[in-house]
Amino acid sequence: MSRTGGTRADGVLSTRTILWWAGGLGLLAITSLTVLWFVLRGSVQQAAVQVNIIRTAFSIVVGGGGAAGLLLTARRQRATELDLVQRDHDATETRVTELYGKAADQLGSDQAPVRLAGVFALERLGQNHAEHRQTIVDLLCAYLRMPFDQTGADPVQEQEVRETAQGVLTSHLRDEDDEALFWTGIRLNLAGATLSTFTFTRCRVQTATFAGARFVGPAVFRGCTFERQGDFRSVRFTGLADFRRVSFDGEGANFRGATFEAEVDFGTHTSAALTGATTRAVHNGTRRKWPADWAEEPDPERPDWARLVHSG
Repeated sequence: MSRTGGTRADGVLSTRTILWWAGGLGLLAITSLTVLWFVLRGSVQQAAVQVNIIRTAFSIVVGGGGAAGLLLTARRQRATELDLVQRDHDATETRVTELYGKAADQLGSDQAPVRLAGVFALERLGQNHAEHRQTIVDLLCAYLRMPFDQTGADPVQEQEVRETAQGVLTSHLRDEDDEALFWTGIRLNLAGATLSTFTFTRCRVQTATFAGARFVGPAVFRGCTFERQGDFRSVRFTGLADFRRVSFDGEGANFRGATFEAEVDFGTHTSAALTGATTRAVHNGTRRKWPADWAEEPDPERPDWARLVHSG
């Protein structure tokens, strides 16, 4: 531990400082005794004065020694407490590491119920240990980025596991529901993932990248907030794309290369740049509501598609 001016970083005096202080008190007592002895040795009440001098010096020595002893005791107690805290911290970290490793192994199981148990184990671990939440989110995102058609995995059961993992993520990213359950400052990386019936309503994240992802069924982002950036480059929306009341703060949103194949609703309060995005030509009255000052323009290279252009 670092020391400054003879004091440890935890605020307890070092042993060397205490011993120096006790020695200084003893030296002061001896010096005072000597000086007073010679100054008052010619007094009429010499004997009484000498006794008082000796008594005073003795009190100084005893008092200084007692204070030094108390400080040493306090230092030992503090050191013991710090040692116990460190041991408890190490034990907790070891247990967390073991639980994390077990949950990660469960996610790699070929049995869907075991994978589900791994998802819930990670959620419980993140809720109880805030410092590990980003790591747990990263692991869940990595699972969702894996190819959907895993060898030997039942498609229906695998779909259940993935939707559960999505639900765990979104349930802890809504700061309006319960502050105790909200995981703040989270970064999502779902680039290239296949996400089915993705409901991200009222969620708040620091950053999120969905670059190259494919949304099967509705992708509902209504009311969510991207504090720094939302990356939707080359995303494919096969179902409803709902971006009503979405806030793109910081660097905003990037939809370059994104394709919208079904209904779209950006509402009236969402500002998003759609440069480079395309959409299927409207058929059968498909609902399309783009951000203000954005409109469709026929794509000369693909007759059934239209480009999004800024009309302002």
